[in-house]
Amino acid sequence: MQYQITGKQIDIGEALQTHVKDGLGEMVAKYSGRPTDANVIFSKSGHEHVCEVIIHLSTGMTVQAKGHDHDIYAAFESCQDKMEKQLRRYKRRLKDHHRERPVEQTGAASYILASSEEHGDSEPESLQPMIIAEMETTIPSLTVGEAVMQMELAGAPVLVFRNERSDEGVNIVYRREDGNIGWIDPK
Repeated sequence: MQYQITGKQIDIGEALQTHVKDGLGEMVAKYSGRPTDANVIFSKSGHEHVCEVIIHLSTGMTVQAKGHDHDIYAAFESCQDKMEKQLRRYKRRLKDHHRERPVEQTGAASYILASSEEHGDSEPESLQPMIIAEMETTIPSLTVGEAVMQMELAGAPVLVFRNERSDEGVNIVYRREDGNIGWIDPK
């Protein structure tokens, strides 16, 4: 597994890097066994350290967690505990579901639009939004259950995917305010 361990305005020493590699390597081997790379980002928010870990699995799934604490090592441990809980919850599905096939990906364009706050109190000149960035992204081809699992593993509020069970275009799963999961399936 490839590791990218960085700090935002924080110096990351060798001891912390070794601790992170050992901890993540052991945890991922225990639960999934097929990681491709891990991105670990340490930052400071006020008086707390923040650790964010993103692990990409060879199946196309992404696992993400974030931890906060006064001590940088404790922030990593908190993040690792959250990620381990997610992986433990989905261990059987991660191992069984994707043994036969990897997740298919479809290319798509992704845009960042300027917010209306940038214009102040003035009325916009047109209803067309101003595009401030354009990127390439992928849309996975998943079942609804796999999409819910991926959304929860990534800690995302919403996931756009192509439903494997139908050829109706893109579907959306999202976390509702009442804690349940919503699913939008076009007809």
